[in-house]
Amino acid sequence: MSTAETSTPHTGTRDTGKRDTGTSDSGGRTPGLVPVTETLRTAERRPPDPDRGGPQPDAAGTGHASGDARGAGRARWAFWRLLGSELGLTFRRPRNLIMLAVLACVPAVIGIALRAFGGGDDDGMSGFVQRMAGNSLMLTFVSFSVLVLLLMPVAVSVVAGDSVAGEAGGGTLRYLLAAPAGRTRLLAVKYLNAVVYAYAVTAVVALSALVTGLILFPAGPVTLLSGTTISMGEGLLRILIAVGYVGAGMAALDRVALALSTFTEVSIGAVAATLVLVIVSQVLRAFPELSAVTPYLLPTRFTNFDAVLRSPIDLSALWDGLLAFGAYIVLFCSIAWARFSGKDITS
Repeated sequence: MSTAETSTPHTGTRDTGKRDTGTSDSGGRTPGLVPVTETLRTAERRPPDPDRGGPQPDAAGTGHASGDARGAGRARWAFWRLLGSELGLTFRRPRNLIMLAVLACVPAVIGIALRAFGGGDDDGMSGFVQRMAGNSLMLTFVSFSVLVLLLMPVAVSVVAGDSVAGEAGGGTLRYLLAAPAGRTRLLAVKYLNAVVYAYAVTAVVALSALVTGLILFPAGPVTLLSGTTISMGEGLLRILIAVGYVGAGMAALDRVALALSTFTEVSIGAVAATLVLVIVSQVLRAFPELSAVTPYLLPTRFTNFDAVLRSPIDLSALWDGLLAFGAYIVLFCSIAWARFSGKDITS
């Protein structure tokens, strides 16, 4: 009886000590803070825990090899699963669908306007309009010329600018990183999601213009800006090349918006900053005194898709534009990674 009474206080003391230790450990961490040390990059360097059933190396070292293979397979599956989730959220969001619908309506409005008011021969401008819109395929290039400098950048900037800042503003970014998703992997998923949407925007504009052109204008051989006539099949191929080029330009703009999105928790700030850069670049292009600077501005290369309207195709103009897009992607990818991988997430 005395032994039991004596051991009871010691047991209570041990339990109290454990609770005190747990309180001390939890109190040392700021609530809602995901430090840089808790990213997947650091977690992958931790040795396997035998209590959790992790792979243990045997004499031949096959345990580590099989564990690494399974880990790589799980990482790839997690990447594609996260990307699929992002794409589903993007293309189910009413705001994004409305932007696609608006962009699809603009080529139809342009086609109707050209059909209704472009038939006169009273001046040189209407003759130019007749030559551009006298064939169903040419409406696609006219629509790109109108939309690629403002409305299409607005659509892609909204999605890319909301990628990281929207998660931070909504308080979900720390949960994504605590999964852990990994900061580099999360940035890659966000950017690929924005690129897919950018190409969706480009394809919607092209398809809408193509369908409208086939309805309103005659189909047949296409007369290029150089005066050469090509078949309708070759014209469709050149439209496909233009879609790929314009999509690459929008992907470069996506990278700029995503990099700016890592600097703020307010998505509208990243979107506005991207659009300000686009508008300022276009204003600078209007001054002949700044002609030495304009080749390095991203919007300058957006309209190089008209190289497909030459015979032969001006490959040097397309190549220069793609090089500029690649340079912007690499530069702002580095900025986004340097910013996002080295900061503590508090929201």
